[in-house]
Amino acid sequence: MASLNVYSALVVLFLTCGAAMATKENDQIIKGNNCETKMGLPCVLEAFTSIFEIGTISSKCCGELVGLGKVCHSALVMRTLENPLFKDLSPARIIAKSIQTWNNCLALIDSPSPSA
Repeated sequence: MASLNVYSALVVLFLTCGAAMATKENDQIIKGNNCETKMGLPCVLEAFTSIFEIGTISSKCCGELVGLGKVCHSALVMRTLENPLFKDLSPARIIAKSIQTWNNCLALIDSPSPSA
């Protein structure tokens, strides 16, 4: 029985350290890449709404999101998920919506514009 308690304590310690390391890693990515300065506030709000709520993102904001870069996009989404305000959200669902938003924006930006 004592070994079960030690094992449980180790698992909790590992998960706690892993979460702390993930938070620190995301913060380093965000700061190192100046992620928070690469999108305007209106587009940040559109992207947030399309990922964390129900909404769409305009082609203009898709351009800003793709310009932000996938590394910054992923780090910002993960840091937001770590915020206690969003603890009731399903991480799997948010990550799926994040990937979907990224892929939709990438396809929109990469697609040739219709000629006049």
